[in-house]
Amino acid sequence: MTNSGYDFYLGKCLLPVPPSKLSIKINNANKTVTLINEGEVNVLKKAELSDIEFECAIPQVRYPYAVYKSGFRGADFFLDCFEELKAGRQPFQFIVCRRDPAGKSLFDTNIKVSMEDYKITEDAKDGFDLTVKVKLKQWRDYGTKTVNITFNMERPKASVEPRRETTASPAPAAAQTYTVVKGDCLWNIAKKFYGNGSRYTVIYNANRNVVGGNPNLIYPGQVLTIPAA
Repeated sequence: MTNSGYDFYLGKCLLPVPPSKLSIKINNANKTVTLINEGEVNVLKKAELSDIEFECAIPQVRYPYAVYKSGFRGADFFLDCFEELKAGRQPFQFIVCRRDPAGKSLFDTNIKVSMEDYKITEDAKDGFDLTVKVKLKQWRDYGTKTVNITFNMERPKASVEPRRETTASPAPAAAQTYTVVKGDCLWNIAKKFYGNGSRYTVIYNANRNVVGGNPNLIYPGQVLTIPAA
């Protein structure tokens, strides 16, 4: 992680060169209709999924401004990461960490997304380096409802079991510990304990000696301290 600027993560893959431009389109499904006596009105509906686009440079040689988690990696490593995210058909976390020149953390972006497509461009003026245009789509978890139908001699009766609530637990009144399990990330743990995933920095700052320098990398079995609210 650099001291200032931007870090872009696609899952656990850190892009070596942060994109110069990021576009996040917040979509909505509002519909405008015309009523006979009222004229034009706007019918407000739930938000649609957001679209994310950016274009990133993938170097074939080591540049002083490029950042790598485990030493230099060629373009083939990152192309394999993109293809795995596309072909794996599983959502992943898209994270952007922002810091000012003094190293102070600014606001972060942390969205669960799917890889929609990516476009690889090779240009002679860039030498052997590649440019990849990535399109992501926000992912929203969903499920189904179970309907149990009981028949008797009078009439059939139906009961609907609502989907289990996923609201987070209230923030702990006193510090406690939590053991990381497979599939965890600090964002989801913060949402579980504080009701707000953006408070993951509270947990990260209390566990730097356990997590290390990258808040996006935690492993099953790690014991984290959960500070009190």
